[in-house]
Amino acid sequence: QVQLAESGGGSVQAGDSLLLSCAPSGDTFNIYYVGWFRQAPGQEREFVAALKWYYGTTWYDDSVRGRFTISKDNAKNMVYLQMSNLKSEDTAVYFCAARYRYGSDPSVENTYNSWGQGTQVTVSS
Repeated sequence: QVQLAESGGGSVQAGDSLLLSCAPSGDTFNIYYVGWFRQAPGQEREFVAALKWYYGTTWYDDSVRGRFTISKDNAKNMVYLQMSNLKSEDTAVYFCAARYRYGSDPSVENTYNSWGQGTQVTVSS
């Protein structure tokens, strides 16, 4: 099993930047993808970005492409989501998730096996 812990959320102004961190632990050798998802109040959880654990290939939702960057620190086994030019519509609880299975589309929520507790990001306009 893989456990995940997110950190770095907070309240910022529109246009600001924020760095979220995700710390996978446990059986990390099983990880194929690490993804970031978010859930705004009254909305379903949605895909934000993903990274292939061993190869570093990245994917982004169109709503964040060019503003958010997902990356991995191999030495620390940490995954980051650098968020820039934040907008009020980015307000949500952000979740880090790990998927064990090989597959072509890392944006599908129900293919992920382990989830963190989430961290709140609030962007004021």
